[in-house]
Amino acid sequence: MARVIFYEKPGCKGGTRQKVLLTAAGHEVITYNLLTEPWTVERLRSFFGDRPVTDWFNRSAPQIKSGEIVPEQLDEQTALLLMLREPLLIRRPLLQVGDRREVGFDVEILETWIGLKPVDESFRAMSENLMSQDLQGCAHGGHSHDHHHDHQGGCSHHGQQEHHRQSCHH
Repeated sequence: MARVIFYEKPGCKGGTRQKVLLTAAGHEVITYNLLTEPWTVERLRSFFGDRPVTDWFNRSAPQIKSGEIVPEQLDEQTALLLMLREPLLIRRPLLQVGDRREVGFDVEILETWIGLKPVDESFRAMSENLMSQDLQGCAHGGHSHDHHHDHQGGCSHHGQQEHHRQSCHH
């Protein structure tokens, strides 16, 4: 079982589901607040590997949804500087196990990397249910889900059955 360093936006429902899945698979999850972490350009860049710059961004961040920031128009250095200034732009979660780092909660990558099978039969149904959902959470972009937010911009609690897989978008 792995020791997973998990950088998240505290309180985000998508992140909570991701951590439950990791824990059910027997992993130790150590969480950090992605928004208050003292990032450097080099350290943040290490999570993105060979992914294109557009895959580094939280597509649901307010500045991206408004069109103020267009990831497709940014080079690496500009993208990183914007993220250091506004961590809500960073795709979540950032994950580290040993020396390997990844961005986003890609079930296939995680299954191959550390495994997501539940360690106990009592967790099986819950894990299968979670894995059938969109576990990219906040990072899964391209769609507008503003109607899932309350007026303060936080996660709402209505429509949880139909849209349970949706999480905080900013």
